[in-house]
This record gives sequence, C-alpha cells and structure tokens, in this order.
Amino acid sequence: MAINPEEAGPSSLSNEDSKPDRLPITVTKPIPYTFDLGNLLCSDANPLPPSPTDAQIASAARDCAQALINQLLTTCPITSHPTDGVLLTLPPPTTPLPREKPLPAAKQATTWERFAKKKGIKDRKRGEGKMVYEEATGEWVPKWGYKGRNKDGEGEWIVEVDEKVEREAEAKGDGSTVRGEGRRERKEKVRRNERKQRANERGERKAGGLK
Repeated sequence: MAINPEEAGPSSLSNEDSKPDRLPITVTKPIPYTFDLGNLLCSDANPLPPSPTDAQIASAARDCAQALINQLLTTCPITSHPTDGVLLTLPPPTTPLPREKPLPAAKQATTWERFAKKKGIKDRKRGEGKMVYEEATGEWVPKWGYKGRNKDGEGEWIVEVDEKVEREAEAKGDGSTVRGEGRRERKEKVRRNERKQRANERGERKAGGLK
C-alpha cells in the first residue's frame, strides 16, 4: 500500500524527520591541518570564537577527527591478514613526546664487574667455554655439573692414592677415604664461593644504602 506524502500526517513522517543529516567527509579549512600520523595527531591552527560553545568545540573536534581519518586512509598502506584482519601501517612519529617517567638511574657495577674492568677481563658469551675436550675419550665434556670435568676420579673404581693424604685420612679416624675427600673438597669449594657471593651482595647493598 502506497502512501501519498501530501496525505500523510505528521506522525508518519516523524521518524524520517528525526534522522540527522550526514555530515560531509571532506573537510576544508582556511588554514590547512598538519598531521603526525605516527602519533595519530591532527593539529588545527584555525582559531575558535572568543567564547566558543560546546557545539562549536564538538564541531571543530569532529572536523579534526574526519580529516585525520581521511589522511590515514589515503596515505598509509593497508594490508589484509587472514587472522588479524585489515591492518593499516603507520609511518614513524615526527613529534617528540616527553617521557612519562624520568630516565632510570644507571645500574651500579657489581664487585665482579669492577674487578673485571680493573683487570681487563672481557665478558664471554653465554655458554661459551662450558665444554672442554677430553683427550682420553675423544669427546667434548662439560667443565662442571653432570659428568663434569671437575668430578674426574670420583666414579673410577681404582683411585691413585697419595701416601700423605692417606695418612691424614687415617689419622682422622672417621672412616674418610681419598675418594670421599675429593668430593668433600669440591663441595667445600662450592660453599666457599657461595659465601663470597653472599658477602659481595651484602657489601653492594650497604654501599647503595650509604649513597
């Protein structure tokens, strides 16, 4: 059933009259906008009235946003990704922005770093020098840890005995053996290194607290 607009009452056209008009997508200003697309920034140098109303401010903001979108869609490359969808690649920013927080303080050198700098010791890459060539077996073995070179002799069923060490072990009378002494020496060396490390850390914390 067709309705004649002339015969239709006000109520039949109220929905159409209530729809707002679409604003133009082309924005023209006396002073052209400047853009920093990397920061999604649109700068408007056009002055506002002396006492702008909320509607005037909203209109100026809308024009800036429309101009920024137009600039992005016409100058930035647009690609399509099967999982991420449509992507728009921004150029590098051109406007330097201030930092939110101050620059972090320089990290204080550790005791080892100060010692290495004084002696001219250079840092090695992670994992470098962990393996050593075993001529007896013709294989590369780790220096420390599981099957490490520092455990040589602990798993042998025959151990060369030093008479002086053997006499000292017998004098203790606690059932210690040459094989066990080697293991205890290695464990004690590890504990000494750990104690030195903890002492160095305490010293660094105290030095930092004094500053």
